[in-house]
Amino acid sequence: MPLILRSLRPMPAPTAQQVLHNVFGYPAFRGRQQEVVEHVAGGGDALVLMPTGGGKSLCYQIPALLRRGVGIVVSPLIALMQDQVDALKQLGVKAAFLNSSLEPADAREVQGRLVRGDLDILYVAPERLLKPNFLATLEQAQDGAGLALFAIDEAHCVSQWGHDFRPEYRELTVLHERFPDVPRIALTATADAPTRREIVERLGLEQAEQFVASFDRPNIRYRVTQKANARRQLLAFLETEHAGDAGIVYCLSRKKVEDTAEWLREQGRDALPYHAGLPAAVREANQRRFLREEGVVMVATVAFGMGIDKPNVRFVAHMDLPKSMEGYYQETGRAGRDGLPADAWMAYGLGDVIAMRQLLDSTDAPEERKRLERHKLDALLGYCESTACRHQTILRYFGEDDHPGHCGQCDNCLQPVDTWDATEAARMALSCVYRTGQRFGVGHVVDVLLGKSTVQVERFQHQQLSTYGIGQALTQSQWSSVFRQLVAGGFLTVDMEAFGGLRLTEAARPVLRGEQAVWLRRDAEQPKVRKTREERKARPEGAGDDPLWLALKAKRLELAREQGVPPYVIFHDSTLLEILNHRPQTLDELGEVSGVGQAKLTRYGDAFLKVLEDVANGVGG
Repeated sequence: MPLILRSLRPMPAPTAQQVLHNVFGYPAFRGRQQEVVEHVAGGGDALVLMPTGGGKSLCYQIPALLRRGVGIVVSPLIALMQDQVDALKQLGVKAAFLNSSLEPADAREVQGRLVRGDLDILYVAPERLLKPNFLATLEQAQDGAGLALFAIDEAHCVSQWGHDFRPEYRELTVLHERFPDVPRIALTATADAPTRREIVERLGLEQAEQFVASFDRPNIRYRVTQKANARRQLLAFLETEHAGDAGIVYCLSRKKVEDTAEWLREQGRDALPYHAGLPAAVREANQRRFLREEGVVMVATVAFGMGIDKPNVRFVAHMDLPKSMEGYYQETGRAGRDGLPADAWMAYGLGDVIAMRQLLDSTDAPEERKRLERHKLDALLGYCESTACRHQTILRYFGEDDHPGHCGQCDNCLQPVDTWDATEAARMALSCVYRTGQRFGVGHVVDVLLGKSTVQVERFQHQQLSTYGIGQALTQSQWSSVFRQLVAGGFLTVDMEAFGGLRLTEAARPVLRGEQAVWLRRDAEQPKVRKTREERKARPEGAGDDPLWLALKAKRLELAREQGVPPYVIFHDSTLLEILNHRPQTLDELGEVSGVGQAKLTRYGDAFLKVLEDVANGVGG
């Protein structure tokens, strides 16, 4: 009798650590993940700010599995929902999504599973969630199997000042009003202090605990290079460091996206365009190829990216200046989500500054918004011209002041910038702008300084000016650098109403009076980056032509194609790399590899052990 009673006792509920290891295959939580999971699993509300790749999804997925009922995840992007659900199904989690891509019959079937409690996690578009009939369905689910939590992903979409503003997000306070006992967790990877305050206010999260992780992405190497021939510079970067890698190249205009993608294809790269002007079917097909194939380069405007869950993006390149530090951080954050080394590379010049300011000034936004956007652009210009550690500069912008610098993962730390006393050159430049009437662009002002006899110089008789020819000690490219940095430093501004003419600011006065020194960075050719043996071992491309690496990737691709999912849904590159480096011989040993949970071990363990055995025996390698 005691034995029978003992066998009928309910099994103890799993802990967060057990779910992390058994379901997701990870040995330990990272950063503040465990704090968030335990707080939400205990019924508390939370606002979570974590960098892209920091593991935000686990912060709501694990509490949803620990609590009674179905976890409801509000997500603004169809592609992200599909990826997340595919990945969860691989882990044995009962997951589904509801959005406009489903046929009515399929949507009804999903809603039926929700009411019956036959789901662990359901992803819902905000537009669908706010419909009265769906809110009524949620009430049915609450009365039955229960609702575990509401997770509001990409919470910065609530902010009117953000570039991803979604008005539906402001109505999500209805969740707290109608389901006050269900915990809510709002998550975002990008939110400065004003946006954070707006999230709290708009979503009614005043009582929520805030978990702010470090915004540092130590695995990303940041580099900014001055534009010379941007296409050739990009190609050299790709050929030297990312041959065969997947990545994203951002351009400002749709035409430049298409031209750059075509040019890269001509150079032998598998490149695809993506922008809002392409037909929806083309965008969808290109995005699908990028997600499901190896080594595809997506050339895109900022219309592409939010919610892209591809972990093995090895580089993000900017051919044009982004709009803000927030945009730059979010876009570069799409590289290296798997935690392996990745690159953020940007080519930048004065033309970018002029184009971006022209774009800002041409909008119909209220003047308050324009001032804010100019301030954000100025912060990004300061970052571009900074001689300090770039990781440190980014973190200070987001309010983190404790990074020590010397990161070893940016151009300024790897190749310390040479600076020079440019006080006299700055005075010449500012004086020439003043004497030419503060109405000409940089090209003409440099011609005057160099003493060139051009049609425009003669037309305006600028050869008569005292500044004519006084700058011949510097080359044209050196003067271009001086003007670019004077604009970035706030000594000059670009007057869009005067067709890009340069104008002096108040900051120029003490320089012209000889009261302030000016030190500028000396532009130099970017050296080729040589990777150490340790770095090569840590990078997927460092595996090179290793027969086992190629065989592991081939098996992953084969399994992914059989199921119609992206390869990284089977295993991340980081998991394959660990298999390559440790070469497990048994299922138990394979189960200790990070990213191999119980469901995946059961499903794929034998297949990957067979690959290891075959290559070891020289079969098929």
